[in-house]
Amino acid sequence: MLNLILLQEQPAGSGWSSIIMIVLLIAIFYFFMIRPQSQKQKKIQEFRKSLKKGSKVMTASGVYGRIIDINDETGEVKLEIARDTVIRIDINFVYESADSAAESTAEQAK
Repeated sequence: MLNLILLQEQPAGSGWSSIIMIVLLIAIFYFFMIRPQSQKQKKIQEFRKSLKKGSKVMTASGVYGRIIDINDETGEVKLEIARDTVIRIDINFVYESADSAAESTAEQAK
């Protein structure tokens, strides 16, 4: 039974239509999944490069704090999370907090 299905002749042009479908699926996958993710990563990298002392940020684990010091050589950031409480974290785990995002949006709107 399987041999009959596999040995049947394909209609003319079916090879091109399957190639076109594969190319179309790859294009859809790229524009809806890969490209938006790469743009988001680029935006996060630009934000991390623009960090400076006093910026309010949130870590990947959800800890909010204010940047005290940035060491570009080691990629470490010192955050003050409470009065006299400072932690060191890797810069790759720093994200913009909702408060600072709202402030930057308000400043851009002015």
